[in-house]
Amino acid sequence: MATLWLVGMMGSGKTTVAPMVAARTGRSWIDTDAEIERHTGAAVGELVAADEPRFREMERSEVARIAGVDAVVSCGGGVVLDDASVALMRATGMVVHLEASPGVLVQRVGAGEGRPLLSGGVETSLRRIHGERAVS
Repeated sequence: MATLWLVGMMGSGKTTVAPMVAARTGRSWIDTDAEIERHTGAAVGELVAADEPRFREMERSEVARIAGVDAVVSCGGGVVLDDASVALMRATGMVVHLEASPGVLVQRVGAGEGRPLLSGGVETSLRRIHGERAVS
């Protein structure tokens, strides 16, 4: 089996859906954000706030490390910003984009605490980020 990559906006359900799919298919579940936190000892929100380009490099490295593993992987929402990561995910498995309406995303992320990319207002930021991260 190949890697099953789950991508989508923050709040789209990747971290909720991944362990359910993993359990039903007898596969392991990996969360790229949790792995980065484990390796660095810092919260993703802190890493993004401190140096987003550096965080994206860590994310790219994590995708490369996981690529080809027989697992269900919930990816950080911004992984789709990196063409090399997207190409590697497509080459090593199936990429599934989870979608939710802006209203649902707003409900799920709440006030956006711990999410520095939402500091300009949750709904406005989510709509902007959604446009930037459109998957083709």
